[in-house]
Amino acid sequence: MSIFTGAGVAVVTPFHGSGAINYGSYENLINFLLENGADAIITCGTTGEAPTLTDEEQIEAIGFAARVVNGRVPVIAGVGSNDTYHGMKLCRGAAAGGVDALLMQTPYYNKTTQNGLVKHFGMMAGSTDLPVILYNIPGRTGMNIDAKTMAELIKIENIVGVKESSSNFTLASEYVELCGDKFEMYSGEDGLISPLLGLGARGVISVLANIAPRKAHDLVMKFLEGDTAGSLRLQIEMLPLVRALFCEVNPIPVKTALNMMGFDVGGLRPPLFEMEPQNAERLRQEMVRYGLELKG
Repeated sequence: MSIFTGAGVAVVTPFHGSGAINYGSYENLINFLLENGADAIITCGTTGEAPTLTDEEQIEAIGFAARVVNGRVPVIAGVGSNDTYHGMKLCRGAAAGGVDALLMQTPYYNKTTQNGLVKHFGMMAGSTDLPVILYNIPGRTGMNIDAKTMAELIKIENIVGVKESSSNFTLASEYVELCGDKFEMYSGEDGLISPLLGLGARGVISVLANIAPRKAHDLVMKFLEGDTAGSLRLQIEMLPLVRALFCEVNPIPVKTALNMMGFDVGGLRPPLFEMEPQNAERLRQEMVRYGLELKG
């Protein structure tokens, strides 16, 4: 049930000034990404501001993305929730929209136990036949998926891997050690793509790839094709831009960057707000240094 290899893009959700989803801009952005090397489209994750979308908006946006992509690459839908039954509902809605796989983060705020994770993810995965990538991001959710827990979860037929965002290389190594060949790992950190590829990752689910999809694709493929030095060079070159893209809470900087590039993705939904001017200027300078074309 391998999903993709390379650089998947955690796509932003464009908004009109009224706050409604801007589907024209969404289509333009997705087509730009596909024309420039994106290996998968990840819709309605954190970068897509899913926490502020209604269920109806989220399911509609997921189905729209699947129709625009139209089989050119896999489409992965964010369906994570801290309410298991709500998550199951999102799973079913996303599956009906025609996506290829699902992405589920650990429950946040009302954190569960490690045994609870097995039951929570088991119930969500059991609500669909689609392959599932789990999302380990303790900085946002307050808990890790332990390696032994991951080994239990991977026994569930359609749970196939993890987006790893803990920056804990020991944990990532233990995932690979305990989970074997069935397990797919993707970096969830743009600054750590090459190191996680070295531990066996198949690629990245990337924020930076919204604005530099070809570079992200090339970084992964160089490594997987044996040019580890070339991959590392691309990784080091992008680090100043990565730092600028995360100098404020994601997706504030990346939406700012896309607007600078002329993609008209609009603003953010509260509690996210406009980027601080000094940080926006820092971002602009790093984009220019990286060779990106600005239009605004």
